[in-house]
Amino acid sequence: MTDRSPAALAGRLLAGEVGAIARAISILEDGSAGAHEILKAAHAKSGRALLVGVTGAPGAGKSTLVDSLAAAYRVEGRRVGIIAVDPTSAFSGGAVLGDRIRMQRHSSDPGVFIRSMATRGHFGGLSRATSDAADVLDAAGYDVVLIETVGVGQDEVEIVRAADCVLVVLVPGLGDDVQAIKAGLLEIADVYVLNKADREGIDRLESEISMMLSLAADPNGPRPQIVRTVATAGTGVDLVVGAIASAREAAERSGTAIERRRERSRFRLVELVRERILSWAAGDAAGAGALEAAAEAVHRREIDPYEAADRILGAFAARRGKVGP
Repeated sequence: MTDRSPAALAGRLLAGEVGAIARAISILEDGSAGAHEILKAAHAKSGRALLVGVTGAPGAGKSTLVDSLAAAYRVEGRRVGIIAVDPTSAFSGGAVLGDRIRMQRHSSDPGVFIRSMATRGHFGGLSRATSDAADVLDAAGYDVVLIETVGVGQDEVEIVRAADCVLVVLVPGLGDDVQAIKAGLLEIADVYVLNKADREGIDRLESEISMMLSLAADPNGPRPQIVRTVATAGTGVDLVVGAIASAREAAERSGTAIERRRERSRFRLVELVRERILSWAAGDAAGAGALEAAAEAVHRREIDPYEAADRILGAFAARRGKVGP
């Protein structure tokens, strides 16, 4: 009988077993028993893969671009992991899985692993367990991990905290490209991919982005590259691969790559602490509904929000002191 313990599962995923990788990601996504042990093993062996975030407005062609990038990296002999963060289904609570349908040509390739993950109401276009899944794929030996976000607008800036290089995909004719940039995407892009470049308006779009970059550019920092593509035809995809490599090399030389990874670790830790405290306060056995009780007290003007927050944190600290780490 196969050993189904977390330790055995971790060993199989580190060996690159596809079934074990899929099972491990499911456990991490659900927060099931054994999640900590699996992540501990994966995290210790991660840090080698190139993590590429792909974001942009709905309809920009992100999935097609990811599909084409995967094919380009496979030609180079690299193993590719794809994490497609889908909107949560209003009926099932699971991922819509549209991206997996669009990437079926890689389904028989053992060098490509595709996983759709539901946002489950998480803001920022990323699933809570996205970074965990990236660790698993990294530890399992995948050389490149492509993370495609939902495409919900300004909240997409969270991708910068999960990736080594961020591609912002824009297309002419949608009418909201510059607005999306103003909403925050300008600050996070390492590479601008102007997809559907065979459409009218591509020259104007590139001119607008170039102008905005010249106004906002740090004279001492690297300037994001602008690459035109027609992802459905594979045109320009090799240029995107080259731009990603150039951006990563520049970041390594300047030291910003290390700072980015350090900030990623800090943000991930902060999010985990916040999630655990909220989970406790919102109603698990230990918290006993502390959050709802405090919210009601604030509503009745019996205490102010700051005092309520202090009480919750004090109760949480006292509880942890009793049960230990």
